[in-house]
Amino acid sequence: MNHPGTEGTHRIGPYALLGRERTVGGSELFAARTDEGLLVTVTVVGPELAASPGFRDRFRAAVEVARTLSGAFLLPVVDADADAPAAPWLATRFAAGLSLRHAVDRHGALAEPALRLLADGLARALAALHAAGTVHGDVGPDSVLLTMDGPRISVLGMPGATGSPAPSPTDDIFGLGSTVLFAASGGGQDTGALPASLREVIAGCLYQELADRPTAEQLVDYLEHQNLPVPGGHWLPPAVTTDIAAAAASVGSASASGVRDPAPLLPVRTAGAGVSRRKLIILLAGGVALVGGGAAALAISSDSTPPPAGRAGGLGTTARPTSPSGVRTTSAPSVSASSADGPEPVVLAGPDAAETWSRAGKYAPTCIEASDKVIMVAGKKSTSFLGAATGRLEFDSLNTKVDLGTTMNRYPTAYADGVFYLLCDTPNQFGLLAAFDAVGGKVKWAIKLAASDPGGAEFVSMYSSSYVAVAGNTVYVCGQVRESNGKFSVEQPTTGYIRAFDATTGKRLWQVKGTDINNVLVPPSGSRLLAASAVPAKKPGRVQMIDASRKGARGWKAPVPHASFYFTTGWPLTCYAAGLFLFAGGAGDKLFAVDTATGSEKWHQLFEAKNGDQVRIGTPFPSLDGTTVYVPVGSDLVALATADGKPRWVATLDGANDMGGANLFKASLRLGGRNAQCSADTVFATDGAKTLWAIDAATGRARWKYTDASQPDVGFLWTVGGDRVFIASHMTMTAIAAHRR
Repeated sequence: MNHPGTEGTHRIGPYALLGRERTVGGSELFAARTDEGLLVTVTVVGPELAASPGFRDRFRAAVEVARTLSGAFLLPVVDADADAPAAPWLATRFAAGLSLRHAVDRHGALAEPALRLLADGLARALAALHAAGTVHGDVGPDSVLLTMDGPRISVLGMPGATGSPAPSPTDDIFGLGSTVLFAASGGGQDTGALPASLREVIAGCLYQELADRPTAEQLVDYLEHQNLPVPGGHWLPPAVTTDIAAAAASVGSASASGVRDPAPLLPVRTAGAGVSRRKLIILLAGGVALVGGGAAALAISSDSTPPPAGRAGGLGTTARPTSPSGVRTTSAPSVSASSADGPEPVVLAGPDAAETWSRAGKYAPTCIEASDKVIMVAGKKSTSFLGAATGRLEFDSLNTKVDLGTTMNRYPTAYADGVFYLLCDTPNQFGLLAAFDAVGGKVKWAIKLAASDPGGAEFVSMYSSSYVAVAGNTVYVCGQVRESNGKFSVEQPTTGYIRAFDATTGKRLWQVKGTDINNVLVPPSGSRLLAASAVPAKKPGRVQMIDASRKGARGWKAPVPHASFYFTTGWPLTCYAAGLFLFAGGAGDKLFAVDTATGSEKWHQLFEAKNGDQVRIGTPFPSLDGTTVYVPVGSDLVALATADGKPRWVATLDGANDMGGANLFKASLRLGGRNAQCSADTVFATDGAKTLWAIDAATGRARWKYTDASQPDVGFLWTVGGDRVFIASHMTMTAIAAHRR
């Protein structure tokens, strides 16, 4: 075997050639062995590339860098000769395997588990190269080697065409995406062949705009935190492993000739193991711009003044009105959960949503908030502002970040009157409340929330924030406080707090706390708030008006028997509409409407199941104008007139009983209120199957539905701004108009 670059028959440098493996970009790859028996793969550079001006100098410099690199999915450089007479050559560590192209051409497309391992291995290899300041430049089906232990690429690619621009990391990412797509489609480039778990991230690798492609590090983080189970057995199909074993045997590779269990590839957390998925909402790593894109930092003022001694504001002296459990009630006609006694149910059915736009970012958000013009997108690295009409970046990103983000009990964002509010951190500040101008994306003010207050010689109060809300010119932060002399007890009743701040300046106005300050509802206007009391198990609960005009003084109180299941801190599980507070009572099957000023009951509505089973209603929520209240009841969504509680329509999910209860509206009172929101004429609500419905507020009929099989296990984040709904699923932000066009 004579070959360009050899120094003798069947040899290249000190290596005896054992057989040609494959051709990559005009260069030929051979299995070879040293006189001492060391196996290597020798790449002989193609004549066209070798003859291109300056190539040997570039190759020599690249080899020097490549010699220092290594990684789990990289084939390290063993030897090289940039000055070989006929053609330069490179020797890398031998790994028994098949090229991806050969495997797919012969055995067809790879299944989803193998595709995920392929994507992860390549991403980790490229992350190592890019972190060292170099690129591969030639990632493709020919250069990717499938081995028993995972995919492999050389630390030094052979990018091909003479005169082509120098490759960049984004070129490597495009190559990765094309390679995985090739493996998924059996040799083609059909994105529909990608499994749901990879569809959006691989599509992002193929974006034409270079800045929109994810980095290799972001891909690694994305795949690692998908929480999908690790496939058992071999990662490759049996036919492929058989071919690998045969190829290894042909060159006498004893270490790779037998089929064996692969080494672990992905550190994927199996279901139920490790950290809760809720705490691992995916956020891909990326550069963080400081406030305004420059070197400025947030201006922080102090909120460390301790609260007044004793119970701030004192107890309200208003006489107790007739309670929801007492007499003098005005009952609306009862509504059956199966709608036997109410309006004829409308079965929800509609076309799939038509996206207005969809755009992938560099990371997945932990929380979002929107106006009709701007979307605030916050995550573990930065906070960005996107145009509602286009999805493109509107302002410079800020260095504020939100690690935990939106959960059932936490909602760290709010919007009102042209200002976004965010509970956040910065790289060197923890526990902030910040206000951002929605017109220019600038910081209006930011304050550091006190994490603790001294409570005397023995006690210390530790604060945690649950959510932020706005009413008029006041911003409220609500959460939980634990008081201790160094010993915390789970037997202690939950203590909540309310902190009030001036929306214009951020100055703290007042603060109250107590075991009667839990699950606080802040209406969008007015000075009356509603709080629930923490109660021991099997004890009656209580709701209580909090008078903001009197710095948090307690007002009227009303017992709510058998409803202690929702008196916890977190997003309010009550609602406000047209001067009324609405909340569940009884055994969770009654909705009470009371006057906000006096607590006097205006009406109550009983929900009954047709078959006699117990019904538990979900969190009620109002229309924007307050004239209608919507109540999730099992698989139904019921619209009631706020004035008298009379039902207007009932929308029901078809086939809920056939799905073992999996397709119900989020009717548990422990679920947060952001699972349902309204625009001017549309009700948006998610069901237990993670489908988002757009429902005509006048008729109860569905306009469209949105589903995405690749949504994270915790569901997807979404919010309403103007007449659009904005959805964040993994890295992709999608906008959908309320009305199909």
